[in-house]
Amino acid sequence: MGQPGYDALAELYAETFPSPYLRPIERHAIHAFADMVNDMDGDGLVIDVGCGPGDVTADLAQLGLDVLGVDPSPEMLAIARRKYPNQRFALDDAHLSALATTLRVDAILARFSLIHVPPNEIPGILSTWHERLRPEGVVAVACQMADETVPDVAEFDHRVARAWRWNPDHLTELLTEAGFTELWRTIGRPDADHRFPEVHLVFQRESEDDFTDPKGTP
Repeated sequence: MGQPGYDALAELYAETFPSPYLRPIERHAIHAFADMVNDMDGDGLVIDVGCGPGDVTADLAQLGLDVLGVDPSPEMLAIARRKYPNQRFALDDAHLSALATTLRVDAILARFSLIHVPPNEIPGILSTWHERLRPEGVVAVACQMADETVPDVAEFDHRVARAWRWNPDHLTELLTEAGFTELWRTIGRPDADHRFPEVHLVFQRESEDDFTDPKGTP
């Protein structure tokens, strides 16, 4: 756990990005995810992994979700708590190792946070998410896309911390192996504010009856 780059630049980051959505498709994708979770009529949490200054966490709460924002940067969390004093936040990362295993989790959002996780750790994280989520729970992941010359994943020069771009089909393969089914994706092309294409991927955890592990054992 820990993100010293984000700790050092937390205030500048919050000032530079006063809104979490730089174009409408980003907001629409997150709101469509929220609609799906609301339609589940669940009573569990939505975990916003890598919540940063808390803007998306607060937006999801405004949409009626019970949200917990988690982030490995204490300075980012300090900003989030200052901006949204009535919202819940916790120090943790994508492994969710600091959260009680008794928490009922309906959905997980990882918006541009898995990009900072070394690729070899991703399968274990996705397995943990499968264990923590309720059957038919929802996962949304957003990341910068690798281009057609990169089959799986490629490191890129992120301004704050080490980061990787993903081929969305490869990321989907890993989520499928972990017990998730892709429902939809949106792709935003590069523009003045985005160096790379960006993808939002939404998955549903298979029910216990439907799940088959990667080795083929029910």
